[in-house]
Amino acid sequence: MKTILVVDDDESIRTLLQEELEEEGYKVLIATNARDALKMVETEALDLVILDIRMPGMDGLEALPRILGLKESLPVILNTAYTQYQESFMSWAADAYVVKSSDLTELKAKVKKLINR
Repeated sequence: MKTILVVDDDESIRTLLQEELEEEGYKVLIATNARDALKMVETEALDLVILDIRMPGMDGLEALPRILGLKESLPVILNTAYTQYQESFMSWAADAYVVKSSDLTELKAKVKKLINR
């Protein structure tokens, strides 16, 4: 079973993603902030990370290069409500950029593509 780490400070988003991705057959781990996510990247066997950008403390754009520094080949999807970060060179290291929506079709498609490559 493939394992996905969802990193988001919003409990409702975490719950929605966990439920939807588990229905797709994935094991889902949760981190409420970037620091906890980095610990999990070090200790867990992960196949993909879904990373929010705007979070208290360390934001997703700061965490992204640290995650890739720990596991260079780990696919990361930036999942944010803000489109303006898409043009930031800091986001280019991510494998995908998805704007949050109640329709998870695009996110699920990116997950499926990246987790099976």
